[in-house]
Amino acid sequence: MLHVDQILAATSDASASLASGGSVPPPFTVARVFTEFELNSWLTLGLLLAAGLYLYGVHRLRLRGDHWPVLRTVCFLGPGLGGIAAVTLSGLGAYDTTLLSVHMVQHMVLSMIAPIFLALGAPVTLALRTLPVRPRKRLLAIVHSRVAKVYSFPLVAFAIFVVNPFALYFTDLYHYTLQHEWAHELVHAHFIATGCVFFWPLLGLDPLPGRWPYPARALLMLLSVPFHTVLGLTIMQSTTLLGGDWYPSLGLAWSDPRNDQVVAGGVLWAGGEIVSVTMLAVLVVQWIKQSEREARRMDRELDRQEARQRAAETAA
Repeated sequence: MLHVDQILAATSDASASLASGGSVPPPFTVARVFTEFELNSWLTLGLLLAAGLYLYGVHRLRLRGDHWPVLRTVCFLGPGLGGIAAVTLSGLGAYDTTLLSVHMVQHMVLSMIAPIFLALGAPVTLALRTLPVRPRKRLLAIVHSRVAKVYSFPLVAFAIFVVNPFALYFTDLYHYTLQHEWAHELVHAHFIATGCVFFWPLLGLDPLPGRWPYPARALLMLLSVPFHTVLGLTIMQSTTLLGGDWYPSLGLAWSDPRNDQVVAGGVLWAGGEIVSVTMLAVLVVQWIKQSEREARRMDRELDRQEARQRAAETAA
């Protein structure tokens, strides 16, 4: 339950925004997604820096004649960093405190889609292949540190991934993030970090300590499929508005907060199942390719043993 003073504060803030005429955007349309760009946040600098460092690493490899898969670069820069930019710097970002459904689209992209493709981009592997000796040793120390081992342990990552949305949406915390822009942006960063912690050990190509075998990873991915269904249905059927009085207090004639909350729950439900099942298929493909590489390795070893045996028989 929200405290009375919090509700009154939200109402007062929203009324002040409406009076100023600039904080609450006009009716949401698809066209506004492509016209309401904001490039003045800390996230813009972070995305540009990450993209620049990644491309510099690829450039370093090519200068010395080493190969780096193009698909990894496309995954990292496209759906990875590009996905984050698409839902935070575009018109979607302009509506993320106005429509719960838009916020849920952000939730899905930042916590599931973008982290998956960042992991498939293998940035840690790229850094290890391009950094000088001393920074490389420091990075390896971080990757194999006790903290990294705890957070990358699949069961711990799964618990964080599942519990966090319930703790955010069904407590006063979400209302607080709507009132304070810095807290709302911190939630965006938290979504990205949570998704990376969960998906990196399952689908990532980087060397991580204590990585589970593919059957166990596939089982854990399968267990994550019903999670967004439960969360989405809970939000759709809830008689209490997420964010308390925040959305009604905006007084938007073109949006009903209760209907928008139903849409938001549907986004989590449908989107979560589609992404989870798709990523389960990706994991199975990785599993098959790893099995094929292992089979080829064993065949080469058997061929070498047979060659040594024939050489020994010929010498005898």
